[in-house]
Amino acid sequence: TGDYLPLIQTDVAVNPGNSGGPLINMRGEVIGINSQIATLSGGYNGISFAVPIDEVMRVADQLRKTGKVTRGRLGVQISEVSKEVAESLGLGKARGVEVSLVEQGGPADKAGIKVGDIILRYNGQPIERSADLPRLVGASPIGSRATVTVWRKGKQQDIAVNIAQLEEERAGAKPAPKTPQTDAAPNALGLAVSDLTEAQRKSLRLEGGVRVDSSAGAAAAAGLRPGDLILQMNNVDIKDARQFNAIVAKLDPKRSVAVLVRRDNTTRYEVIKPRQ
Repeated sequence: TGDYLPLIQTDVAVNPGNSGGPLINMRGEVIGINSQIATLSGGYNGISFAVPIDEVMRVADQLRKTGKVTRGRLGVQISEVSKEVAESLGLGKARGVEVSLVEQGGPADKAGIKVGDIILRYNGQPIERSADLPRLVGASPIGSRATVTVWRKGKQQDIAVNIAQLEEERAGAKPAPKTPQTDAAPNALGLAVSDLTEAQRKSLRLEGGVRVDSSAGAAAAAGLRPGDLILQMNNVDIKDARQFNAIVAKLDPKRSVAVLVRRDNTTRYEVIKPRQ
């Protein structure tokens, strides 16, 4: 599917059954191994995809040496960085990938990578889209040490990570327990929030954050809903409901706001605008 291997797209006539055959250039060199075809008719008329030959040789080398293919694992779940999020966080243009989940006890967790970090580079290579990182990490030798460059709270920093082996998908953490709703009035964003209990913070491995009890107006339009946990706003960690509402009260109603939201097992930035 191209998740861990890039694919060469061509309009070469590849028929069903040709998978595993060579893709040859005009000099007679094998540059790829035919893998897939996208066609509406079921015939050759469509577009075809081949695994690049350097990737094929790397996989073949692993099979010869160990009898299996191994891929590196960072232990994070990622998503694309939108233009609005990039501007709100001071990144300028949309680049890198957003860390929406960090596997407990995984390589990233041990190294100090956090939910909400924007990964900009891996071993010096820029990450422009979400497909880049899995391919680079997957190609890393097991046990090697990689340098991950992240954007955190308006600053760029390098983090050293020991790469582990990719295994079967692990079960995610349990969803956040619900807290009693409050009668607090919605703020300028249309949000009414409440504090998390000490037990909930410990269970969720959080130092702060607030729970959304009701969502209306701009917040609802941005997709926030009751039960969401808000961890950051414009690069500022949220400690409790009082601090959160104080920050909202000082927002510029003409500017977008980047809010780091945790829902069930994933965390991502949502961009909303205060009510006029």
